[in-house]
Amino acid sequence: MLMLQLSFIRSNREVTIAGLTKKHFRNPEEVISEVLRLDVMISQARTHLGQLQAEQNQLSKLYPELKKLGAEDQLEESKSRSQTLNLSISFLNNNLKNWSKELDELMFQIPNLPHSSVPTGRTADDNEVILEHGTIPTLHDKAQPHWELIKKYGIIDFELGVKIAGAGFPVYKGKGARIQRAMINFFLDEALKVGYTEVQPPILVNEESGFGTGALPDKEGQMYFATEDKLYLIPTAEVPITNMYRDMILPESQLPVKNVGYTPCFRREAGSWGAHVRGLNRLHQFDKVEIVRIEKPEHSYAALEEMSLYVQSLLQKLELPYRVLRLCGGDMGFTSALTYDMEVWSAAQGRWLEVSSVSNFETYQANRLKLRSKIDRGDGPGKMQLLHTLNGSALALPRILASILENNQTPDGIKIPAVLVPYCGFDTIN
Repeated sequence: MLMLQLSFIRSNREVTIAGLTKKHFRNPEEVISEVLRLDVMISQARTHLGQLQAEQNQLSKLYPELKKLGAEDQLEESKSRSQTLNLSISFLNNNLKNWSKELDELMFQIPNLPHSSVPTGRTADDNEVILEHGTIPTLHDKAQPHWELIKKYGIIDFELGVKIAGAGFPVYKGKGARIQRAMINFFLDEALKVGYTEVQPPILVNEESGFGTGALPDKEGQMYFATEDKLYLIPTAEVPITNMYRDMILPESQLPVKNVGYTPCFRREAGSWGAHVRGLNRLHQFDKVEIVRIEKPEHSYAALEEMSLYVQSLLQKLELPYRVLRLCGGDMGFTSALTYDMEVWSAAQGRWLEVSSVSNFETYQANRLKLRSKIDRGDGPGKMQLLHTLNGSALALPRILASILENNQTPDGIKIPAVLVPYCGFDTIN
């Protein structure tokens, strides 16, 4: 399992280094030079190994004839040569095993290359704002941030979550629990309307699944690990849903694949201090509805734009002001070629909160997953090729709920967006 294809790196050394530089990958020139050095050594060793094995096979065929002829001197010479060949073959096989392992470990550390449209930059401050939509609400004088509102209305209990599990594991109660369920069902139903197939995957995955989508080794320190069973709690439904297609050759007639799934998600990254991580802003456990697509390479960027518009449509139906960002090279995910972030305005906090990332991974994940298809180009039998994978949050619940609570607060209570009222059965939290 490799990440970037070696064939691409061989043919595009400078392009690869430039892309990794844009992503602020450490020492790209040194790493790629080492990758290519190991690649050459492995190739030469395999060629030499093939020659030695061919000679060994020739000697094996010669033994019966020499015995029949009674050519003892030649037989002893052949046996001596065979022993030498066995030692050389064993030595080469051992070197090949070590060099291949070293190459794989290097390749696993190399992120995906950014799309040409990705802005140059290092931090979130360098991301490109594509558009803003909606009107920033003006709140009443006694407006509060959501962590105060949830106490006031008794809809989420963080202290009880600490008692049961620890910080970052809230307990949703009463109308808080009902609005969570309402959002999940609303997001799932909206996805079904536009052609996604619902799946309910496991929330624990094995190491192979983690490597398949690039969660490992990139997010190893952020993932909860069940040591005895060697299973990881998922950071996002992208991991199990995309791995449903690992080691598959999909018929062209089944493309595109469009799945949607709801799961709880688990991340160890919470723990920094300050208002930006208070309340629902950052959690160890949270709920999310995820959309995942598998596309022909020539259709994947049109699909990415379609996914972005779809996520925006959810935010519009929730009547939340939002903006869309194109992430710069330094702020992108490890596996992504191009990412759009959607951020909603938090009126009481006076800042934008990320609620969705929609990404195209091109062939990066598919190469790890060995996810392919024979695609007919109209010029003969279909040629086997890697597919493109994409995914997006549609949506992550905590910050959506935070924005709903803050933006819709009035002196008499919190108004629920009209699209959620049929799902939760009430129109106000008071």
